[in-house]
Amino acid sequence: MARYDNYRIYNVEFSNEKHVQLFKELEEQSDSMSFIGHPREVGQKLSILVAAHKVADLTLLLKHYQVTHRILTYNFQEKIDRSYSSVAAIGTDVAKFDWHHFYHLETIYEWMNSLTKLYPKLITILDMGESTQGTAIKGIKLSHKSANKTIFIEAGIHAREWIAPAAANYIINNLLTSTSQDVQNLAKSYNWIIFPCINPDGYRFTFEYDRMWRKNRQLFTTTYGVDLNRNYPIHWNSTGSSKDPCRYDYAGPSEGSELETQRLIKFIQDNVSKEQIRTYIALHSYSQMIMFPYGYSKDRAPNYDDLKELGQRASAAIKKLSGKIYTTGSLMETIYPSSGGSVDWAYANGIPIAYTFELRGPPDSEDMFLLPAEEILPTAQETFAAIRSIVEGAADKEK
Repeated sequence: MARYDNYRIYNVEFSNEKHVQLFKELEEQSDSMSFIGHPREVGQKLSILVAAHKVADLTLLLKHYQVTHRILTYNFQEKIDRSYSSVAAIGTDVAKFDWHHFYHLETIYEWMNSLTKLYPKLITILDMGESTQGTAIKGIKLSHKSANKTIFIEAGIHAREWIAPAAANYIINNLLTSTSQDVQNLAKSYNWIIFPCINPDGYRFTFEYDRMWRKNRQLFTTTYGVDLNRNYPIHWNSTGSSKDPCRYDYAGPSEGSELETQRLIKFIQDNVSKEQIRTYIALHSYSQMIMFPYGYSKDRAPNYDDLKELGQRASAAIKKLSGKIYTTGSLMETIYPSSGGSVDWAYANGIPIAYTFELRGPPDSEDMFLLPAEEILPTAQETFAAIRSIVEGAADKEK
């Protein structure tokens, strides 16, 4: 099991161009610093996970170049230990499935299968096909009426972002069990296709070997993994991705090279018209953002104003519910440049309402991807409220 004893998280701020160039060089040269995002502009703040043996070097550089910074965490392994302590054991009775624990892939799939027995007329298990390592990529379809338009939700494309599958599972459960008339109407008015974990190999790897793993588990001679959210055939590898298989945002050897990417592309192409998929939501963490196309260009999408308005409505819904602040805007203007993403691809392939959610915590989170289990339920609740706001807002615009 990979360990991160005495790794620190630094949050740095680039006050001038020299700082930007310094950290670009550090990112290129060091395999002992994990950058969350890329150094790109003056005024930017960036979190970096720094190996213990690099702390002294970085401390001296920060002092020499007078880089404004904060140390968010002094021993990252403590947070990893806490994260694993909140995992329900394999074999847990799925009748006790809740939103106070994280779950292994096998348990999630067993829980999904149990729903077909509890709700045989509403729930269908979907299988996109096998992953790189032969794992089924499973989801559910919840349908009260076949003629309904469909909301598509994917989660878990980045393996370490455990809160995303947890939130997706909550959405399934809430649509099935809520006593709220408004939620029941939402469940009945749309069909819902939800894939809680579209990178099952990577997700399993984070439970068994490395909690911070992000990519899939494709082997390239001596190193593993493609960032699946840089692998889609939409301005592939043009910005915000890497050609280096060792990097966390490696775009792959070619566009659409990965089985997981191919499975989702085929599923959407086969179903976008048949199932009337009009909304596509991708769940990620962290940074508290609700974003829409494009990630690869500063150009505005044709329905930018509508997407911005719906994003603002969703952010307002979250603030009203929990007080949390989520920012909204295009991927490029809100978080950082990225190409080859699933949401940009879905938007380009006929789905006009397309969003990437970055769930809790804030951009300078001390927990990063290791959100405490006590935050699963409130995070999932605010995610549902935001998606509901987008779906209802889009319907209002069609009237």
